[in-house]
Amino acid sequence: MYEILFWKYQDGIYLNHHLVYEALVEQEIVDGLEELPVIVILNRINSVFSNWEKVDENSWKNPNGKGAFHLKSTSQSIQIDCYGTEGKTMNLLADTLDEFKCPLYDPQIPIRYDEMNE
Repeated sequence: MYEILFWKYQDGIYLNHHLVYEALVEQEIVDGLEELPVIVILNRINSVFSNWEKVDENSWKNPNGKGAFHLKSTSQSIQIDCYGTEGKTMNLLADTLDEFKCPLYDPQIPIRYDEMNE
């Protein structure tokens, strides 16, 4: 399993990414983060992955057998657990969340891919 997380800071706020990640994984509310339009984001992911098999409300499986992913959300974050998912699929997920100004945080590295890193 490969875990990726997405959230959006409020303007002018910049926190320790890994501490934010740990709080979000525990389903905690973090001061300084924006509320996300979770339903809109879910609908967008449904649209982008419309050719994938929908296993349940928050899980998708690639019909060609190359991976699956499961989405967990709070009002401030989207966490996606990827199972055997190809890199291009993870990039597509990251691009989709980027439409909502939510950069990717990769806790395995750990790096947040936002404008502060570029």
